[in-house]
Formats: sequence, C-alpha cells, structure tokens
Amino acid sequence: MTKQNTPRDRALAFRALHVPGRPLVLANVWDAMSARVVEEAGAAAVATTSAGLAWALGAADGDRLDRDRALAALARITGVVGVPVTADIESGYAEDAAGVADTVRAVLAAGAVGVNIEDALYVEGAGPLRPVAEQAERIAAAREAADAAGVPLFVNARVDTFLRGAGDVDLTLERAAAYRAAGADGIFVPGAVDPGIVKVLADGVEAPLNILAGPGAPPVAELAALGAARVSTGSSLAAAAHALVRRAARELLDAGTYGALADGLAYGELNALLTPER
Repeated sequence: MTKQNTPRDRALAFRALHVPGRPLVLANVWDAMSARVVEEAGAAAVATTSAGLAWALGAADGDRLDRDRALAALARITGVVGVPVTADIESGYAEDAAGVADTVRAVLAAGAVGVNIEDALYVEGAGPLRPVAEQAERIAAAREAADAAGVPLFVNARVDTFLRGAGDVDLTLERAAAYRAAGADGIFVPGAVDPGIVKVLADGVEAPLNILAGPGAPPVAELAALGAARVSTGSSLAAAAHALVRRAARELLDAGTYGALADGLAYGELNALLTPER
C-alpha cells in the first residue's frame, strides 16, 4: 500500500472521487482487518460504519460510543491502509458545536480526511431530527475546524428524513440546502432508494449525493445513471459478517459440523494483509 503524502493530498484525492454518474463505491468497514480486506478488493477509499465500529467495541449504535474509543479505532484503521479514509462520526460524538469541532480535530489527527455527520436525535422525548439551525451550526463548526487545520475535509451531511420517517423530498432538499450553506461538501440521504426519489434528490441537491445501498436497492449502475456521486453500504457488511458468525456457531453447536466455515479466507492470506512491508 502507498499512502498519499499529506492529509491535504489524501483529502483532495478523496474529494475528487465524488463524481455524479460515476459514484464512489464504499463497502463500509469496522476494524483494521475489514479495512485491509476491502482495500485489497480494490476500493478507492475506505469508509467506516459507526454501527459496525460500535458493535466491535462492545457498544450499541446511536450516540452510545464515547469519542476516545471511536477515534482510537479509527486511527488503527487509517494506520493499515493506503487509500483515503472517511469516518462515520454519528452526530459528532459531542453535545454541542464546539464539541463537534473537537471531534473533527481528533479525526484529522487520527488520519481520516472525511466525515459523516447525521442529524438524527437519539434523546428520549425529543423529535426524530435535530433542529435544522442547530445542525447547521454543528456542520459549520466541523468545516471551520478542518479549514483551520488546512485540510479540505469532506463533510458529508446526513439527512435522516427518510430513514426516520420524518419528512419528504421537499424537507430533505430544504435541510440539504441549509447544510450546504453551512459548509457541507456532500449530502447523504439514507432510506431513499426509490429511483424516482433518487433522481429528484440528485437533481435538486447542489452537491454530491450519497445513497445508502444494500439488498433491495437498485444496483450501483442504476444509481449512477440517476446521478448518485457516492454509494455506501453502511452497517450491511458488518451485519452480514455477524450473520455468518451466528450461522457457523449454530451449526457447530447444534449439528457438530463445519459447512458454514468452508469459504473462509486463508489464515496466511489474512495474516499477510497486516504484515508490515519490509
């Protein structure tokens, strides 16, 4: 693996991968080994999944993982890959905009050059989405922190209107415009996979559009034709890996057989992925 020389180089390389009609495809990872496997498969960049990372660290998803553990895991990931890394930082691992800025500085120190920041709320009794002005303030803080560090961090603003059943296309576009004005570089709308809706969003969002894909979603080629600039899998890869663990464990415990283990990667191949080059 050959890492771009500076954080700025990596950030610019990552930014250039977002092309409507020729999207950046991200198989989201959760630890160093999954990152190396995805990089070895030919990925142009590596993205983390906050859910998968939280699960690997013994926490539930949804703003329950503390920043220090999340950023330590991120540093392990950036340390083993040569391609740019973008980090899913949930809602910023912080209570307020100043805390989000602190998180972004820590993300840069950990070696990542992009972030996802979501506008969903996980506070009991609160609405499903953070007030748009408050979220815009958090995005602006992230932008300012990165700019002050001299790194053109790619800020991917997640709009959870569809994922949380909290709005329609018009509200999504309103939030997207506010986040763009605050300094977001891209807009991520998980839950929007209907081709007609994807097309309206791609045409209406004045920024690279990120679609969350997985089983049941249109294939990447169709999303590309609709104007998507980024297609990611979120927690799906981690969920599929854990499903294999459960199938294999149940087969072993119930039947005493090993069929589910037959297609595993070889020990030597995996070990080589994390063996330093000499």
